[in-house]
Amino acid sequence: MAEPAIYFQDVNERQGVFHRRAFLLGGVAGLGITALGGRLAYLQLLETQRYEKLSASNQFNFKLVPPPRGLITDRNGEILAANRPNFRLLVSRDEDMKPEDTLKTLANFVPIEEPRMKRLARDIKNAPKRAPVSVMEDMSWEQFSAINVRAPELPGVTADMGEVRVYPHGGAFAHVIGYVAKVNKDDLEPTGPNADPIMLHPGFRIGKQGVEKAFDLDLRGKPGAQKVEVDARGREVRHDPDGDIPAAPGKEIQLTLDVDVQNRALEVFGEESGGAVMMDCRTGDILCMLSAPSFDANRFVRGLTGAEYRALANYERRPLLDKCLSGLYPPGSTFKTVTALAALQAGIDPEARVGCGGGMYFGGRYFHCHKKGGHGMQNMRDAIKNSCDVYFYSVALRIGPDRIAKVAREFGLGQEFDIGISGQKKGTVPDQAWKREYFKKGGPGAQKWYPGENLSYGIGQGYLQVNCLQLAVMTARFANGRKALNPRLIKSVGGVERPRGYEVPDLPFPQEHLNLVRDGMAAVTEAGGTAYRASQLGLGDILMAGKTGTAQVRSYDKGGHRGKGGPWRLRDHGLFVAFAPLDQPRYALAVIVQHGMGGSTAAAPRAREIMRVALLKDPELMGRIQRPLPMPELLPDPEGDLLPDAPIVAQPPVTTAAAGPAPATPTTRGPA
Repeated sequence: MAEPAIYFQDVNERQGVFHRRAFLLGGVAGLGITALGGRLAYLQLLETQRYEKLSASNQFNFKLVPPPRGLITDRNGEILAANRPNFRLLVSRDEDMKPEDTLKTLANFVPIEEPRMKRLARDIKNAPKRAPVSVMEDMSWEQFSAINVRAPELPGVTADMGEVRVYPHGGAFAHVIGYVAKVNKDDLEPTGPNADPIMLHPGFRIGKQGVEKAFDLDLRGKPGAQKVEVDARGREVRHDPDGDIPAAPGKEIQLTLDVDVQNRALEVFGEESGGAVMMDCRTGDILCMLSAPSFDANRFVRGLTGAEYRALANYERRPLLDKCLSGLYPPGSTFKTVTALAALQAGIDPEARVGCGGGMYFGGRYFHCHKKGGHGMQNMRDAIKNSCDVYFYSVALRIGPDRIAKVAREFGLGQEFDIGISGQKKGTVPDQAWKREYFKKGGPGAQKWYPGENLSYGIGQGYLQVNCLQLAVMTARFANGRKALNPRLIKSVGGVERPRGYEVPDLPFPQEHLNLVRDGMAAVTEAGGTAYRASQLGLGDILMAGKTGTAQVRSYDKGGHRGKGGPWRLRDHGLFVAFAPLDQPRYALAVIVQHGMGGSTAAAPRAREIMRVALLKDPELMGRIQRPLPMPELLPDPEGDLLPDAPIVAQPPVTTAAAGPAPATPTTRGPA
């Protein structure tokens, strides 16, 4: 009977073990289910938004959108640089794509030359995955439509509409505004604003010159994004406009330039080479800063071919050089105004006369005056009026280079001005200290300033080199007569006005000395003055004062040419500086015609036309111009009729065909 007891005891023991294991496993399972339920609750309740975003990111992508570049306008709000729609063709690298095959297919619809096709294929292979490469800009509507219709058959190919920079006035403002172009490797930086990913976008452009370069960060704006739905391989399926992030446009840059004055300057220069700068001689604002010949900045935006760029770069009149800021020239006789003021400062009597017989001997060399036979006895006013070289030879010998250089620097020569854009060259205003430093490797003989060098210096030649902007500043300071005006080109950035040019100290010269020089400049445009024929504005009683200049390029006995003929590059430069109206100066102007052969024949007529536009646009002066002239007083004659109290001027006879043509007005080349 003991055996059954043992059996049931064993069974009970086994059942106990089972129950304990079942309880333990049930507890473990319960904990697992509880943890899983808690995790699910956490993911579904607390992490819902996160996983919705992750899910959406797999379904949607955001493509960077370049911002609209800020506008550039003139002083009156006229647009100088804007943006226009642009149909473009983009190709992005895909896993299954063969760039060569894709480009050959596209060549059936848009023109792609063989060399360019090879370069594009290389760019597509080297670009990051799905980073678009621009294949063509400015497609026609027909080309754009043909690509879009076949989009499903062309993986990685996109034809869309972006924006491209446009310059409505072509070459008139090319050197000032500059241009934009695609980003190259040299533009990219590891840190800072030029490390932004938007720079690699095919629609992004960066400023390369002028205002576009100097204010590139202000003009850029902030990029936006376009929301697109993609498939499992990242290919775009559709556009979701509700999810787009708009781009913020760049700031507007307003310049002090005037469209009408600048365009007129470009017209009057024609094919000539040179520069023209006009300033408001009350405020310092620059109304015109033209370099000629110019180039069409729109061609640079689209991209020049190698042949086109070489043609511009190799042309002897150098259209790519900014002749207002970077071109340096001897000022010639326009500098005699500075020499005259330096003489007055040195105590020379302006009424003291110097005899001019056509030249003077000094140091065993004969220094010519521009007028053969000479000007006779000249005081300071006469010497400025007639541009007598002998008078200024004599004056420069007496006062020396240091006094002349000091006055020149006070009038802005040899300086760089903060006008907002780069490219200025300071030029050279020599004195004895400058020569010692410049020729320090040449020994004492080379470093010494010789008295004979004063003669060339006094008439604006020798080592002296200036740019057109400096000449305009010099003239504006003479015209203002009180303030050492600084030029201002940038009026405002994003609506915030920039510092003004008249918030400066006064000129350190007595008013009577400045008036004497201004009186000499007024005489230049009077009858008998060197610019009389070319400076008559024809605007009522408004007159212009100025100073002509002819700057020698090379010694005449070594191939230089003062008059017509000879190689263009060896001809003299023609210069003219002026301000108007004479009695209440408003505008100051400097014109340089490179190798123009004469200030009175090449520069003064162009200055007159540019000045007329500025005067005619001034509302206050227009009232003065349109004011009717007073009628002569009428007196009764013995028979009771009213006669004017003035002599009757006989009218010239009418020339008829039978009498032959009227004699031509003789064209005389004015002196320097």
